[in-house]
Amino acid sequence: MHKTIKIGRIDTSRTEIIDILKAWLALSLAFTFIYAGASVLSGDIQRVFSLDFIRIFVISMFTAGMGFLLHELAHKFVAQHYGCTAEFRAWDQLLYLAVGLAVFIGFIFAAPGAVMISGMITRKENGLISAAGPATNYVLAMIFLGLLYLLPQWASIFATGFSINIWLGMFNLIPFGPLDGKKVFYWNKVVWGAMLAFGALFLFVF
Repeated sequence: MHKTIKIGRIDTSRTEIIDILKAWLALSLAFTFIYAGASVLSGDIQRVFSLDFIRIFVISMFTAGMGFLLHELAHKFVAQHYGCTAEFRAWDQLLYLAVGLAVFIGFIFAAPGAVMISGMITRKENGLISAAGPATNYVLAMIFLGLLYLLPQWASIFATGFSINIWLGMFNLIPFGPLDGKKVFYWNKVVWGAMLAFGALFLFVF
């Protein structure tokens, strides 16, 4: 049994904190390879030794890291709202896969883990818990988009934050396997379709 740690109103544990940090670092690193254009397939893997790679890693920690952390916390808070116990657990094999795909072919598979939920919930509550993560990414994307226009001198950071969070929201809406989209689709196809269309609109228009 993992000892509960109270951080304000949040119930967590040492195991959850370690798993969040692992996933945060792995996902940020994977996005760094993508945005630095450093992959074996492209022939530009040597870019990992550049100062630009380090700069992009710091930006990815802030943009992808924040997107990942708040996505998972959204699941956790909504689940706890419905009386469930909920903790994030990293999937080490998928962390290796995410970084490996980014390194070798320049593709992101952003499923570093999941919030494990225990408790009795309805199909609707399960759908809302699942929808909370992608919805949080969309909110962050809109914040980054607003900052992009307000503070153009930081355009590279805010544009990265916008694109990463729109992509994370849409990716997690794929109705397959353990992804959020499967549970949202099972609960309400109209909500699922509207969320997917919202992400597609901003991804392809902007």
